[in-house]
Amino acid sequence: MTSKTSRSASSPSLTDALAAGTVVLDGGMSNQLGSAGHDLSDELWSARLLVEQPEAITQAHLAYFEAGADVAITSSYQATFEGFAKRGISHGRAAELLSLSVELAREASRRAHAKGVTRPLWTAASVGPYGAMLADGSEYRGRYGLSVAELERFHRPRLEVLAAAAPDVLALETVPDTDEAEALLRAVRGLGVPAWLSYTVAGDRTRAGQPLEEAFALAADADEIIAVGVNCCAPQDVDGAVETAARVTGKPVVVYPNSGEVWDAEARAWNGLSTFTAEQVTGWRRGGARLIGGCCRVGPGAIASIARTVGELSV
Repeated sequence: MTSKTSRSASSPSLTDALAAGTVVLDGGMSNQLGSAGHDLSDELWSARLLVEQPEAITQAHLAYFEAGADVAITSSYQATFEGFAKRGISHGRAAELLSLSVELAREASRRAHAKGVTRPLWTAASVGPYGAMLADGSEYRGRYGLSVAELERFHRPRLEVLAAAAPDVLALETVPDTDEAEALLRAVRGLGVPAWLSYTVAGDRTRAGQPLEEAFALAADADEIIAVGVNCCAPQDVDGAVETAARVTGKPVVVYPNSGEVWDAEARAWNGLSTFTAEQVTGWRRGGARLIGGCCRVGPGAIASIARTVGELSV
């Protein structure tokens, strides 16, 4: 695996693709790995397999590409220098693992093309929030007690490594509050890779309780940000967020909610029933969503349904 590009020079950039239509994201990495029999009950979560079973990650990406996803989000959400250090992994090796996460997604796109997929495929390097490193559910609360400058110093080294691996886009995802959003917006400056900014929300506010209008406004004038929106939230919270994001920023909107089940951080388990349906895609797209997929507990079957819906809406 040596290539540093997941698409041919004649294929459109993701930015151009968003201007032309709707792009389908993948679903949850962790549930796809879990359904394949991998134990993720670990502070590193799916990032542990970067160390132990990287082929499993490639297979998970491939399953989503074959289901109809156009974008693979890498397994680096919980991959940080600090998190790896807790496991005795050196800074240099951690950097290699971060780069590997991008390469595994590109390898999956190559395999998908070799198996007959002809559409362009893109790689989004996942950048999870500070709370993901803590592995205590605090990414769903925010307000860690750190300043914007401290959060920027946490994120920048990882962003530099991921950007150097040449993904198509950086996915600044599951952001719980405006302080961390501001830090991430500072940290991506000058990296030369576009990014999307996606909040995790509850109702019409960030998880930390800030109005979404204020939260999205932070990204309105950020040239690096090609899309704004929400992920890792209840499906019913998406409609209002799409409208607000589109109105406040004028940018394409990214949405990839959870299935509707609820995560119990203490028990490290999902409770409840899935309420996610692909039919909701029509309304999201009408409101301005151009990157549409699923997050936790949304698997290849749901992504296939979304891809079919998007295809029908594009006819």
